[in-house]
Amino acid sequence: MAPVNQPKDKKHERAHERWPEEAKSAGKRKPDYEELGNEPQAKRLFVRKTSKPPEKIGRSGGGSMVRNNRVLFHQLDRQCSIVHYVYQNMLGGSIRAQLRQCLQLPFLRSLASYRLFRTASPFDRRVTCLEWHPTHPSTVAVGSKGGDIILWDYEVLTKTCFIKGKGPGDSLGDIKFSPYEAVKLYVASGDGTLSLQDLEGRAVQVISRAPDCGHELILCSLGLMLCCCFFCWYCSVDVSASCRAVVTGDNVGNVVLLSTSGEEIWKLKLHRKKVTHVEFNSRCEWLLATASVDQTVKIWDLRNIKNKMNFLHVLPHDKPVNAAYFSPTDGAKLLSTDQRSEIRVYSSSDWTKPQHLIPHPHRQFQHLTPIKATWHPRYDLIVAGRYPDPKFPGYTVNELRTVDLNKFNPMGDTLASGMGFNILIWSREEMVAKKQEHLLKAMTEQGIGSWSLSRRGGQRQANPGTSKLKANLLSWELEEMRTKSNDSKSQGRKRKGKDLEN
Repeated sequence: MAPVNQPKDKKHERAHERWPEEAKSAGKRKPDYEELGNEPQAKRLFVRKTSKPPEKIGRSGGGSMVRNNRVLFHQLDRQCSIVHYVYQNMLGGSIRAQLRQCLQLPFLRSLASYRLFRTASPFDRRVTCLEWHPTHPSTVAVGSKGGDIILWDYEVLTKTCFIKGKGPGDSLGDIKFSPYEAVKLYVASGDGTLSLQDLEGRAVQVISRAPDCGHELILCSLGLMLCCCFFCWYCSVDVSASCRAVVTGDNVGNVVLLSTSGEEIWKLKLHRKKVTHVEFNSRCEWLLATASVDQTVKIWDLRNIKNKMNFLHVLPHDKPVNAAYFSPTDGAKLLSTDQRSEIRVYSSSDWTKPQHLIPHPHRQFQHLTPIKATWHPRYDLIVAGRYPDPKFPGYTVNELRTVDLNKFNPMGDTLASGMGFNILIWSREEMVAKKQEHLLKAMTEQGIGSWSLSRRGGQRQANPGTSKLKANLLSWELEEMRTKSNDSKSQGRKRKGKDLEN
């Protein structure tokens, strides 16, 4: 007998009868923490956006699945892991900024373990500039107020190169390694020259010489008229491998663009006063930034520079400006340091106003090395020296003066500092322990004491007024090295260490 077709309305009735039961069974229990943890990885890492509140996700009809907020927050936290970003990259997403932010967290945690590794006091006048070797992460070049240059590999006892300067008037404004010959430095000097200094002892090549700035008549109290000649000097320098060009700025506002061989391309007065910093953008070869004591930073298009008003952007400041560094990670940010108490970060999305204003004490005096905040080479982090200011919020009585110059090496794991006459090297504690043990062993084998260790490389005798500070720094260095060694060596090794001290 053929089945009898039932009316459509009865089918709907039976369907509605079953629906509440299914809804009840679906809503009997909530998925717990462990069950969510056992979901497939792709399902856990990817959460669809929904216009519904996060408390209820399910059908709008006869039931809903309620998720615990605690579980939902756990999933959101889990999205911020490195695994999430790698997965998103596999799906074709753009994750560079987020991934960099995620990777810099371990580095920030490691900063608490940084310790002083090595010190050196090679100069009789203060440190004025500092530059890491581009391909050798343990070698740093440092210049002084007297024109001296030291190339120092701090991991090797005897590997230093010392070039004696001319003394007073030969202050080095800036130094940059040649991108083509790693043993040569471009040097902007107070003697009015921009030179290519050979670190292996070959002759110095002067590629530009600043002219006399002019003459001025002075009427003295005796009624005599004196004619005074004012000299110009170079204060800053940068080099671009892609453009095969060198740019430098002088103390009266001129900026000079030259080929790497020294041929002048153009010379223009782009600022009213001293040009304290010049820099090519590493990600955009035709973009140039200049900073000046005329309280401005200017951004230029090298393809179209005619005069001082032909800039792309001008960034006015409240005080004279010491430096303006493009961010090395993407070249899309600019970090400026004034001569009083402010650090600024600008972004290429809107050059007209700073993205961040950072209050920071670093007031400038004539006989101090200008403080310049610098970027970390791999993360959007900055490091800056400081100078205590009684008028700055948070100042404490007898606050110690801190370092002037700071730069991380190209690897981003070691920091070099300039503090008056002294050079300081900082690194993570576990790295310091290994390196100091190696150096102490080398000192024992070669019979080198603490003072001779810091005086190698042709360094001159320092000013007696700084001997106490240098003695303290050197004693900290040697004591730290001995402490690390004594913890890991036998009693016999301790006796050798004591003999070395004597």
